[in-house]
Amino acid sequence: MVSKSYPNLLELVSGEPPSFGHLNGRIPRVITASGLIPDLSDTDSDTSSSCSDSSGHSRTIIVANHLPIRAHRRSSGWSFVSDDNSLLLQLKSAINPHSDMDFIYIGCLRGDEIPISDQDEVSQTLIENFKCVPVFLPSDLLSRFYLGFCKQHLWPLFHYMLPLSPELGGRFDRSLWQAYVSVNKLFADKILEVISPDDDFVWVHDYHLMVLPTFLRKRFNRVKLGFFLHSPFPSSEIYKTLPVREELIRSLLNSDLIGFHTFDYARHFLSCCSRMLGLSYESRRGYIGLEYYGRTVSIKILPVGIHLGKLKAVLSLLETEKMVAELAEKFKGRIMLLGVDDMDIFKGISLKLLAMEQLLLQHPEWRGKVVLVQIANPARGKGKDVKDVQAESFAMVKRINEAFGQPGYDPVVLIERQLQFYERIAHYVVAECCLVTAVRDGMNLIPYEYVVSRQGNERLDEVLGLSREAPKKSMLVVSEFIGCSPSLSGAIRVNPWNVDAVADAMALALELPESEKQLRHEKHYRYVSTHDVGYWANSFLQDLERTCMDHIRRRCWGIGFGLGFRVVALDPNFRKLSMEHIVSAYKRTTTRAILLDYDGTLMPQASIDKSPSAKTIETLNSLCRDKNNMVFIVSARSKKTLSEWFSPCGNLGIAAEHGYFLRLNGDAEWETCAPVADCTWKQIAEPVMKLYTETTDGSTIEDKETALAWCYEDADPDFGSCQAKEILDHLESVLANEPVTVKSGTNNVEVKPQGVSKGLVAQRLLSIMRQRGLVPDFVLCIGDDRSDEDMFEVITTAMAGSSCTPSTEVFACTVGRKPSKAKYYLDDTAEIVRLMQGLASVSEQMPSNLPGIIQGAILNA
Repeated sequence: MVSKSYPNLLELVSGEPPSFGHLNGRIPRVITASGLIPDLSDTDSDTSSSCSDSSGHSRTIIVANHLPIRAHRRSSGWSFVSDDNSLLLQLKSAINPHSDMDFIYIGCLRGDEIPISDQDEVSQTLIENFKCVPVFLPSDLLSRFYLGFCKQHLWPLFHYMLPLSPELGGRFDRSLWQAYVSVNKLFADKILEVISPDDDFVWVHDYHLMVLPTFLRKRFNRVKLGFFLHSPFPSSEIYKTLPVREELIRSLLNSDLIGFHTFDYARHFLSCCSRMLGLSYESRRGYIGLEYYGRTVSIKILPVGIHLGKLKAVLSLLETEKMVAELAEKFKGRIMLLGVDDMDIFKGISLKLLAMEQLLLQHPEWRGKVVLVQIANPARGKGKDVKDVQAESFAMVKRINEAFGQPGYDPVVLIERQLQFYERIAHYVVAECCLVTAVRDGMNLIPYEYVVSRQGNERLDEVLGLSREAPKKSMLVVSEFIGCSPSLSGAIRVNPWNVDAVADAMALALELPESEKQLRHEKHYRYVSTHDVGYWANSFLQDLERTCMDHIRRRCWGIGFGLGFRVVALDPNFRKLSMEHIVSAYKRTTTRAILLDYDGTLMPQASIDKSPSAKTIETLNSLCRDKNNMVFIVSARSKKTLSEWFSPCGNLGIAAEHGYFLRLNGDAEWETCAPVADCTWKQIAEPVMKLYTETTDGSTIEDKETALAWCYEDADPDFGSCQAKEILDHLESVLANEPVTVKSGTNNVEVKPQGVSKGLVAQRLLSIMRQRGLVPDFVLCIGDDRSDEDMFEVITTAMAGSSCTPSTEVFACTVGRKPSKAKYYLDDTAEIVRLMQGLASVSEQMPSNLPGIIQGAILNA
């Protein structure tokens, strides 16, 4: 199915209105030369590239900042080597080997810079041999994008570091943000060269490409798009300091599935959506979903794993065995503690060294017996902070070794270089305990690698002098601020800022009985071996496919300009109410029933003064003066409040407290649509509501004749929502034997008599008309929340009964694009008011000699 879309991606950044065009023919699956598009009308164009997908098998386009390929310039030309440490390459080989899923990679090349003259040739080679599509960035743009916006703004902020001074990340630089957007647009252009939007899945990785979903969604409204964030997502109080906070959030919401390593990261993201955009989430059968303009954006919580097969293969290498033998001999008679970290400010190397110093001070018995080997990988970023961490680490190592060293013994060994993978694995095998004390880290797979390495194999057991039957053991001391911590329940979790606690944890790891070390190891190995990178990738892609299943049946179109663009996705039978359509029906009909909700429909929910304006009163009076109309306000508010507010509207019908009370006009008596309610249950419900009101700042209780409502619209949105769920459960429990129902509404929880709903008003009105021989030829019903769905259902089903005829014009309309029993929608209260003003204007202009029998018939009832 062809998606409605806007072809010009430049419009997103410029903010200009979209231009529309139609491309005849088809776009080739792969465009080999950067920036060149072959003749689109050429049906015989070459499709034999290795990236084409003629087999009909599903294909996933993996998009990340870097390709899993390294480029090197030789005298004979360019050579390319796969980066075996790349997670993106590992997920391809670790995913179900029997799967027919094909992968293509898009990203920047690592290694030597490719000159412009060689880029076309390099692109062709990578496409044909590696199924990789490179994105070539000018060096100045790359620097402003990666070292600038990514490393100076996003990365520190996502790791909870605010730019309180120029030394701490620097002030926000708009030019760096523009570079970030430009690079994301270039990535989108590359995806457009290879994508088959109706068949392919797109999986975008990490914070470097957070606005990419908007570019893709604008071009292909039904693109199957997943995003996984590999870094932490900060709390809303931290994230809200980012000047482009809303642009990034809205861009992420243009994905179908957003993945996070931990529930904390997902919770922070959902909190930002709630506080900044007013979006609420629901959990349905284990899946968390956000409703965003008719689309369901799913949230996935799953930590990534390691490539088990690759690691076991390295364990079997001869080089690994030799290295293990050397390390075992080097540290013979001593216990090795191991740390493996990048040399940056968030990895907590200095805190770990302080803890080691504290351990040796407090436990002199371990001097000369325990060695901390700290592998410090080169930092990925640059700057003064990295140099400060290096200088501090060197000074601390020197101080500790001078204070506690002995001839032939240094308590701390600092290795400041990038070890080869087999060298790192060898250190894991020999280490009795692994220490990961990062102060903030997205995931960190070091503990997983350590656990599998300690499982070892028979050859390594022989090298270490272990019997084949000897149980394996390992110990982990991990920071509670890293993503893998929740999944390692047998680890000793520490607050890395508490140096004494870390030192105590190190002592505990050394002193635990062997049997407990074995049990902890078995527990960790069982988890790590079953939750590898293949499990992670399979699970994400399966959820992405599930989330995108209903794309084909949705009507989609885009709204908004720039990075505020989003797609509206609606059921094919759900459409916007046309003013021309309803006015035309209004003019040609003579027996009309109009049912209007008040709060959220005629009055915005966020309004402080909830009473109707003079303009609203004037509009309602104009509609009521038309003798062919019967107009009702149907509200959850009390009859006293509604009587006061609408006292100037003598011919207006009012239904109060969800329709329990009904009054046909200002001169009529109030009647009830349900049996007289026994309100003794209030003695049970009111103390409960008072309890939650006292503990929830900004909440109030609204006491009505037959109902009680706990309102929290002025409370903190997250806390109010949380308390609403609690009070709902609490009230349902204590009122289980009472003749009432407990319902959750927009910013409130209400208790009301059983059987009372706004649908009763619609039934009552249509029943009176039927009794008087009146069959309405025009029914308009407008509401905004769940309580109004009962009205929609009644007037919709009335079409099949005797209350209406097949020719009756029925307009059930909800406010906003959302799942509803209504057939139509309008965007907001402003559009509702304009509609009612338009209908009132039509009534004023229509001849007064039309048969006006409806109000008289109703009143005589």
